[in-house]
Amino acid sequence: MPYYVFEMKDAELAILKQLKLIKEFEKFKDAKKFAHEQRAALDENSDITIKMTLADNQLMAEEMLMEHREKPIAMEHEK
Repeated sequence: MPYYVFEMKDAELAILKQLKLIKEFEKFKDAKKFAHEQRAALDENSDITIKMTLADNQLMAEEMLMEHREKPIAMEHEK
């Protein structure tokens, strides 16, 4: 399964996200390095987030990134 690196920008509505595929990789190590380099190149005030995901195809990767996830609740020992 390939790894996909996306540029993600939140839209005005919280439920919408704009995704742009940057690159696809076969190896985790290569995808991780590329994603890290892309994050480092972003301006600190940028509203863009770099996300990496593993999926069967690009459509599945986009669907996973579009899913609404609740923020995890920090446990007392994690604070």
